[in-house]
Amino acid sequence: MQQRPTVKRDFSLSNPAVRAWLYQLLVIVIVIAVAGYLLHNTVTNLAQRGITSGFAFLNNRAGFGIVQHLIDYQQDDTYARVFLVGLLNTLLVSALCIVFASVLGFMLGLARLSDNWLLRKLSTVYIETFRNIPPILQIFFWYFAVLRNLPGPRQALNTLDIAFLSNRGLYLPAGEWGPGALGALFALLIPLVVGIILYRRNKQIHALTGQYHRTWPIVLALLVVLLGVSHALSGPALHWDIPQLKGFNFQGGMVLIPELAALTLALSVYTSAFIAEIIRSGIQSVSYGQHEAARSLGLPNPITLRKVILPQALRVIIPPLTSQYLNIVKNSSLAAAIGYPDMVSLFAGTVLNQTGQAIETIAITMSVYLIISLIISLLMNLYNRKIALVER
Repeated sequence: MQQRPTVKRDFSLSNPAVRAWLYQLLVIVIVIAVAGYLLHNTVTNLAQRGITSGFAFLNNRAGFGIVQHLIDYQQDDTYARVFLVGLLNTLLVSALCIVFASVLGFMLGLARLSDNWLLRKLSTVYIETFRNIPPILQIFFWYFAVLRNLPGPRQALNTLDIAFLSNRGLYLPAGEWGPGALGALFALLIPLVVGIILYRRNKQIHALTGQYHRTWPIVLALLVVLLGVSHALSGPALHWDIPQLKGFNFQGGMVLIPELAALTLALSVYTSAFIAEIIRSGIQSVSYGQHEAARSLGLPNPITLRKVILPQALRVIIPPLTSQYLNIVKNSSLAAAIGYPDMVSLFAGTVLNQTGQAIETIAITMSVYLIISLIISLLMNLYNRKIALVER
C-alpha cells in the first residue's frame, strides 16, 4: 500500500502566513494595552476628583423644563426621562427631514433632467447654492432671519381662525379621541385589506391580459362610505382642540416651535440638494436604450419613469442615498446651536453640566447615534438587497 507523502508545515518567520498572524496578534495586544491604560487613567482621575462613575444619576431629579416633549414631562422627572424626551425629539426631526428631503430631492433631480430650459436652470441654481452653504449657517438663516422676524402672537397670521403663525411657532388644532374612534379604526382597516387584495388581483390580471384596472377609486369609495356609517352610528372619531389667544400667547392645540421648523427647513433644503444629484446620476446611469424600448412599446413618459427607469436606477441610488440619511441624523445634533431640545442639547448638554458625568452622558449619546445609524443602514441595505439584480 502506497503511503502518502508527509507535508512539513513551516512555522518559521520566513512563512508569510505566520508573519501575518503574528502581526495581527501584535496589533490586538497593542489595542488592548492602550485601552487598558486609558481606562485605568480615567478611573484614577475620576477618583482623585471625587467624581463617582456609574449610571445611578439617571434616577435623580432633573429640575428643569423642556419647551417641547412628545411624552409627558415635568420638572420633577428623572434624567432618564430627559434622555427619552431628547431621543424622541431627535427621531422626530430626523424623520421629518428624511421625508421632506427625499421628496424635494426627487423633484429637483427630475427637474435637472427636464426638457424645460427654465426649470432645468432653476433647479441647477438651487442645487449649487444650497449644497455649498454650511448647514449651520442655513439653520441660523431660517431661525434668526426668517422665523424670528414673524409677527408676535397678537398679530399672528391667521387661517380660518384655526391655524396661527407667529414668532412663537405654528399653532394647529390637536385631535383628541372621541367615542367613534374604534369604529373609525375598523373603517380604515377594512379598505386597507380590500385594497391589498384588489391590488394583487389586478396585478395578476395585468400580467395575464395586459389590462390595467385602478384600485384606488374602489378603496376611496369604500373608505368614505364606512367612515360615514361609523360617524352616524358611533359619533365623531376625533374632537379638535383649537388654539386660542390667551394673554401673551396661544393656548391649546399643538405647536410647531420655531426651533423645530428652522432645523427641519435647513436640513431638508441642504440635504435635498445632494439627493437631487444622486437621483439625477442614478437616472442617467440607465442606458438610453431603455427609454427607446419603452417608447417603442407606446408607454407614456410617467409609466416609463415609474416602471422602467426608476427600478433600474434605484440600484445605483440607494447606497449614496443611505449616506445622506445618515448625515441627516448626525446633522440634527446642530440643533443645540438654536436651542432645540434634542438629545445633544438636553442630555449631552444640560444633564452633563448639572451632573458632571461627562463620560457616561457622552458615551450614551454616542452609542444612541451609532445605533440609530446602524438601524438605518440595515434597513436600507435590506431594501437594496431586495431590488438587486439576481443573475441566473
